[in-house]
Amino acid sequence: MEFKGGGYLVTMTALATAGFGVVAALAWNTAITDIFKQIFGPATGVWAELLYAALVTIVAVIVIQNLAKLGERDKTGIK
Repeated sequence: MEFKGGGYLVTMTALATAGFGVVAALAWNTAITDIFKQIFGPATGVWAELLYAALVTIVAVIVIQNLAKLGERDKTGIK
């Protein structure tokens, strides 16, 4: 079976990358949760979870914005 244009390899690479990305995200989630518990104590409840979610969201937005800027620089050739 022959695939033209390398679409199969591109698709499999994208799927594998996404899968490993999910595994890495879960590992980081566990690590950040443990650090959060050490800093703020083993607080449970809605407020602790909301604070954690807010902090993670802020970090994620900052990282995504910086990656988008790098992507734009790469498109335009600006170094």
